[in-house]
Amino acid sequence: MPNYNGVWSLSTQYQYAADWPTIPRLIMVAGGYGSNYTNQVGTFLTGAGNNVADFGDLSAIRAYMAGYGNSTRALFGGGYDGSSRVNTIEYFTFGSAGNATDFGNLSATRTTSIAVGNSTRGVFGGGGEANPVNVVEFVTIANTGNVTDFGDLTDARQELGAVTSTTRGVFAGGGDPNASNIMDYITIGSTGNATDFGDLVTAHKALAGCSSSTRGVFGGGDGDQDQIQFITIASTGNASAFGDLAVNRYYHGSGSDSTFGFFFGGIGPLNSIEKITIASNGNGSDFGDLLSAVYGVSAASANHGGIA
Repeated sequence: MPNYNGVWSLSTQYQYAADWPTIPRLIMVAGGYGSNYTNQVGTFLTGAGNNVADFGDLSAIRAYMAGYGNSTRALFGGGYDGSSRVNTIEYFTFGSAGNATDFGNLSATRTTSIAVGNSTRGVFGGGGEANPVNVVEFVTIANTGNVTDFGDLTDARQELGAVTSTTRGVFAGGGDPNASNIMDYITIGSTGNATDFGDLVTAHKALAGCSSSTRGVFGGGDGDQDQIQFITIASTGNASAFGDLAVNRYYHGSGSDSTFGFFFGGIGPLNSIEKITIASNGNGSDFGDLLSAVYGVSAASANHGGIA
């Protein structure tokens, strides 16, 4: 273990990166439906338990968006505004509280899609247009603009969950309209169609996922609503049991800081946030509260995949 005192060179910091203490990261939570559709956006730090603090507003009321974040920006795409699906993508800068800025558009109006990515790319997959779709498309996070075609999922579905490493994105479950146990994956840095990964323990739609650089964890969903299951992202195969959520959740949000995963909101509506340790199987525990009780809520995590 290194001595953290004194001044380190940049090379020394990276040499001992694996020994750094866990640093709280920011997770942004956006939109959803409670008593009404909302445009509220809040953030919380992933250290000691705390409630969400107000950050700004989306450009309009919206739920069921796909969210993704890198160290600088949080992106939210698509969704439903209470009367119709939208194709809007907008972004926030993590370091500056304020309202959303226009980024570009998805290729079609779409809701209940999901996003994965790395520090450079955000990749949107699946979702519902008139029917579930298998569309996968991407943006370069640093550059505003419309999406570019990436490829196709192995099966058309909406209401998916997803997890991501810097290399792979894994899309899981969803509905077509029946709940699916399918998992398929893409290589984020290239384009092409998704490849079969394995199967969930139980078929789910309206589930949520969070991840570290090695492990992906899926929680809840409209199937076994308190079930938590996990995969090793670098290895294809079926999911395994992880533990149970503290409360039943579906149409909820999720995020992570690579060490801890968080599940929040959901049908009820719910305002609670619960926490897991991604590397250790076990049950969820109470962490804090959202700004209000909502479902169809989306999230983006700073310095890691914003999984919604």
